[in-house]
Amino acid sequence: QVQLVESGGGLVQAGGPLRLSCAASGRTFSSYALGWFRQAPGKEREFLGAISRWSGRTYYADSVKGRFTISRDNAKNTVYLQMNSLKAEDTAVYYCAADIRLDDYVGPDLTYDYWGQGTQVTVSS
Repeated sequence: QVQLVESGGGLVQAGGPLRLSCAASGRTFSSYALGWFRQAPGKEREFLGAISRWSGRTYYADSVKGRFTISRDNAKNTVYLQMNSLKAEDTAVYYCAADIRLDDYVGPDLTYDYWGQGTQVTVSS
């Protein structure tokens, strides 16, 4: 079992930055890749990006590439989502998810085993 708890959401002005954290527990942190998603009201869940379990290689969706950065601190069992130049359309609930893996693969097709509860991000224009 893996427990994931997101934090760092809130209200931010358009153009500003925000960093989300996702703290993990329950299983060796380096045994899983981690992804970030978001879901806006009335919309489907959207994949934002992911980070591999060992090397920290990343993959991003085109919609956030260049604005969002994912990193992980294996010593703190935490993965981060740094968001810059935020826009009103970034308003959503943001989720992290874990894919338990044996390899160091990262890509858009990871299959996630565990999900956090989400944290609300609201960008005011």
